[in-house]
Amino acid sequence: MASLAWLLIPLFAAIGAAIWGSWAARDRTSGDISELAGYARFREAMGQSEPGAAKADAQRGKDTVDSV
Repeated sequence: MASLAWLLIPLFAAIGAAIWGSWAARDRTSGDISELAGYARFREAMGQSEPGAAKADAQRGKDTVDSV
């Protein structure tokens, strides 16, 4: 019976290695696409100033050109 136990240890190790290998090799590209889209939205938001500031800057620039 002890020899059977020693033979089962490598069998369970091989099964565990196969499960871990299939899990490690899974396709994870679907998560990358949404993360990249979120990063693009973040960069766009960080590139903008305050929501009303763009309109105010445009108006200030227009006023400055007209007054000169």
